Amino acid sequence: MILKLILAAFALLSLGLMLWQWLVARRFPLHQRADDPSFAPPVTLLKPLRGSDLATESCLRSWLAQDYPGPVQILFGVASADDTVCPIVNKLLGEFPAADARLVVCGPLSGANAKVSKLVELTRLAKHDLIAVSDADVLAPKDFLKNAVVPLRKSEGKIGLVNCFYRLANPATLAMRWEAIAINADFWSQVLQARSLKPIDFALGAFMMVPRKSLEGIGGFESLKDCLADDYQLGHRIAHQGQRIEICPVVVECWSAPMNWSAVWNHQLRWARTIRVSQPLPYFFSILSNPTLWPLIWLLANPTRYVLVVVVFCWLTRLLMAADLQIRLTQTKIHLWYWWLSPIKDLCQAIIWLLAFAGNHIEWRGERMRLRRDGTLLREQGSQGAVEQRS
Repeated sequence: MILKLILAAFALLSLGLMLWQWLVARRFPLHQRADDPSFAPPVTLLKPLRGSDLATESCLRSWLAQDYPGPVQILFGVASADDTVCPIVNKLLGEFPAADARLVVCGPLSGANAKVSKLVELTRLAKHDLIAVSDADVLAPKDFLKNAVVPLRKSEGKIGLVNCFYRLANPATLAMRWEAIAINADFWSQVLQARSLKPIDFALGAFMMVPRKSLEGIGGFESLKDCLADDYQLGHRIAHQGQRIEICPVVVECWSAPMNWSAVWNHQLRWARTIRVSQPLPYFFSILSNPTLWPLIWLLANPTRYVLVVVVFCWLTRLLMAADLQIRLTQTKIHLWYWWLSPIKDLCQAIIWLLAFAGNHIEWRGERMRLRRDGTLLREQGSQGAVEQRS
């Protein structure tokens, strides 16, 4: 009887946490544009690149085509002049001859994280004191920069970083549709749920904008060159200095190459182990918010009609919430044929949660790395090159 009561409490707790998550997400002014976009300080945008796919050109073009009244410098960084992305960048530079943009072949990569190693090199060429970083697969709406700088207008130095939410724009495979629930429904709403408890002390890596003074205050990108979760560490260290992290309500898109189940699973496991190392206690208790797992366990332990009714209510609420949050973030209709992926995602997430505690190794672009307790990476013997990331 005690076990049944405990499981009932966990099931109802997961429902309560889910509703809380949905409510704070509904209250956030998502997609809201600035009324007065006249504030336009000079910005240097750093774009570390490696490789290309069908969406690369349109993603990079979206940054060169920004409708921004202030000066913008864009630095595209690659590790080698032979990189397949170089012809694409050169084509775009010819398409936008008036843009203050250039392709930079970075020197020898100095850390385990190749993206951050490029950022170290690119920052040395930055002209402006407001430095932005964006991943290669990010496509931004034309007015994005106008809105991204708005939080800094009256910050008086109290805001150390501005970032934004992102959506997976092209879930081309069934596996990616499963991951889209994690990104387009759960992740952004969980961030807002965490923010309702305390100020955000991490950053979201699709886009980050940092005043140079704040960046130098944490030792620059050099201090992050061996970190896996460089976005988390950047935000965490800036927040530790006493500065706020703000979220721009305008959403960017992430365009990923098609991924199968194995690739998506490895991506989710790498993400889980990164969060577990970065925030071990919150991640441990995150299992309590699984709105499919706990009602299912309660039903298996106490298969009565009353319990079944409550469990069905929990699951229906979960399906409706996931659909609503996806529609709200993406501003598009979801495919109702994939409604069953929400509970499948939750149950698989429970397995990933367990595996996150079962090891410290990750696989990233064909390399096997060990994740230390402080969030830094150690390359396994026989693995060559620095870890590279595009998303």
